[in-house]
Parts: sequence; C-alpha cells; structure tokens
Amino acid sequence: MEKTCKSLWLLTIFILVRSGQGQLLLNFYGSRCPNVEGIVRQVVVTKINQTFVTIPATVRLFFHDCFVDGCDASVLIASPNNDAEKDSPDNLSLAGDGFDTVAKAKLAVEAQCPGIVSCADILALAARDVVLLAGGPAYNVELGRRDGLVSQASRVAGNLPDPHFNLGQLNTMFATHGLSQTDMVALSGCHTLGFSHCNRFADRIYSNPIDPTLDPNYAQQLMQMCPRDVDPRIAIDMDPVTPRTFDNVYYQNLVGGKGLFTSDQVLFTDPASQPTVLGFAQNPGDFNGAFITAMTKLGRVGVKTGDQGEIRRDCSAFNS
Repeated sequence: MEKTCKSLWLLTIFILVRSGQGQLLLNFYGSRCPNVEGIVRQVVVTKINQTFVTIPATVRLFFHDCFVDGCDASVLIASPNNDAEKDSPDNLSLAGDGFDTVAKAKLAVEAQCPGIVSCADILALAARDVVLLAGGPAYNVELGRRDGLVSQASRVAGNLPDPHFNLGQLNTMFATHGLSQTDMVALSGCHTLGFSHCNRFADRIYSNPIDPTLDPNYAQQLMQMCPRDVDPRIAIDMDPVTPRTFDNVYYQNLVGGKGLFTSDQVLFTDPASQPTVLGFAQNPGDFNGAFITAMTKLGRVGVKTGDQGEIRRDCSAFNS
C-alpha cells in the first residue's frame, strides 16, 4: 500500500511538472539565488532616489502586465515593428522609469545568478518594493513565474480597465482574473500614487453640467491645471492630498468627491462598493490587509510555471 501511494504521488508530481502547472513559492530561489530580493531592492532604492516616478510607474507596469496574458513580463518586450504589448495605445502612457527599473534589476541579478530569475518575478518584486518604500505595507512575494513567449499589441484592447467604467464593468473585468470586488477596490488604491494626463478625465470637468459627483472646488482646481488647450504631455497627481505616499487617503478623497476618474469616484457613489470605500477610508489597517491579499492574487494571474515559457536573458527580448 505504501509503495502504491508513493507511486501515485510521484506520478502526480510528474504530471504537474510536465504540464507546466507548477506552484509559486515564497522561497522559490532559496538555494539558487538566495539574495535575489535584496539585489532587486537595492536597485529599486537607487532608482527611486533618481526619480519618484519610479514608484507609480513600476506598480502600473505590473498591473498592465498581469491583466494581459498573465504576469509573464510580456509587456516588457520591445518589438522592432512596434507591435508588441507595450506598443498598444493603452500602454503608450506607461512611464519609461518602470521599464528601466526592471531592466537594471535584471542586470544586477544576472551578475550574481545568471539564467535563474525570470523578468516576471523581478517585476513582481519591484512592484512590492516601490509600494513599501512609498510607505505601504510589507508583504512576501510568491515566486516561480516564467517569462512569456508572446507579446502582441493586438491582445491588449479590452483587457485593461477604462477610466469611464462603472462598477459592474470593473467587477466583470476583475472577476475574469479571479479577483473580487474587494480586491478591485483595494487595487484601485494604487491611484494614491498615480498620475494622469488630462484627456483621461476632461469630459468630467467640461461637460454641461460638470460631473455632479465631483466636488465643485476640486473640479475648479482641475480646470486650472487642465485648461481646454492644455499640452497633452501634462500629467497631474491622482491623489491631490498625499500624492507621494502610499496610504488610504485615496479613499478619503473618494468620500469627499475627489476621485479623478469616473471609475474611481464610482467606487464611492455606487451603494454596492461604498461600504468598502468607507471602511478603507477609516481604517488604514483594513486597507493594507486587503491590498496585500489582492496583490498576492493579482501576482498569480495567468502565470507560466514549470516548463512553460522561458527565463529571458534580456527582459526586452525573447531568447530566440
């Protein structure tokens, strides 16, 4: 009987490995690259000291990667034909500092552990680190992702949240990735660090009447920062109160009618999600806990493991 059970166990492991359905682990590189987290953290610290944009850029890059074909670093691929994921209109606003952070971290990791750590895992670690260094919660990152072999601009459209989405549309999109409404509201809290170009919300302040869910004074401030003929390169903070700190003030802003996007403010105006927003606004511990859960679940979306994908030598190019 014991021999039979052992045989079945070995068969199960063989099937899992062969099918590429391995499991992410907290200490995946423990014996092969034990210092990987410290190496990535140091690069992130150096990069943040050069420019604050590193923080929102890296978090947003991780989100955009995971929502299109899973967390597989496909968004990092550079195509000579400009037809990779990053070339999609929805990704053109991804700040270069996020890409640069991962590229530099990859170089540093490769110097000590060549061919071991995936770009997808480095991006996941960097996203965690920028949140922490901006004042957010510390959490462990599951590792073991492999890098994807496909990156196409045509696969992006319709797979990222739109700033005009209502609650139902947001929930539907997040649910396709196994993320709940609470996860979605918690991940939206990343907008406490983000910035946006004026055209993403101009319709709210230049409609007739002005979007009634906007605080009137905030609407006037937005008009001053984003006049009708504003330079399209101009970007403003999504959190007008603490734009450089990862905190729960984003939710307090929503309660006060200071959500920049329709898809932000709807989290408070819709009765179905309003209690969650109020809870996060009043209790930063509740927000941090929910955010850790949501980021962990996000990091599992569509991952390639086992014998799927590859470990890229250069995050911007497939190995062959």
